[in-house]
Amino acid sequence: MKKAHAKTNRPAARDPVRTREALLNAAFAEIHRSGFRSADVDAILRVAGVTKGALYHHFENKEALGYAVVDVVVADIMRQKWQVPLRDAENPINALIAVLKGTSLEKHDIECGCPLNNIAQEMSPLDEGFRRRTAKLFREWQGAIAKTLREGRAHGDVDQGVDPDQSSTFLIAAYEGYISLAKNSQNGADLKAGLDAMVRYLDTLRVQPTDRLQASRPPRS
Repeated sequence: MKKAHAKTNRPAARDPVRTREALLNAAFAEIHRSGFRSADVDAILRVAGVTKGALYHHFENKEALGYAVVDVVVADIMRQKWQVPLRDAENPINALIAVLKGTSLEKHDIECGCPLNNIAQEMSPLDEGFRRRTAKLFREWQGAIAKTLREGRAHGDVDQGVDPDQSSTFLIAAYEGYISLAKNSQNGADLKAGLDAMVRYLDTLRVQPTDRLQASRPPRS
């Protein structure tokens, strides 16, 4: 009877696409857990199942690997969580609330926090390449929320008094703030309370039933 071999993450031989993907995923996990400066290259190589030569074939240095993690992995996480659900949403407030309610309260995610905010806070004061990349993702995120709120106003779902740019910036700041508080306290209940508060705030942005009724009435002669 043949002995079963343990499954590894080692990419197939001479498969540069899978090798690069394995490196990015392993680097993301290590950076998310430990931060960029403390990320252990040997641990990344071990998880990815590749050699140091393969790493430097794809990335000039650790910084280049970190930049790619932001550009590819973190960017995809943020876009899948926020931009995709908001794209052509039937009701922007409902869509935003659904995104908030979909935020993970799992222990690992509470402990590690938001990957975008983590890297921005750690590296923006130290490295212009990281600062520009994280700033770009924050702009995309803010722009997506502002766009859906603007469309909601045009369709009569969002109150006309709402400023889409200010509200979207506030939502991001509140969201990241609650995640940071929960990361510090290591308590998912803190994040849950914050998300509930954000949902209540979003409900205040809706066009109220009385406003709809008044808008539907014909003008007095």
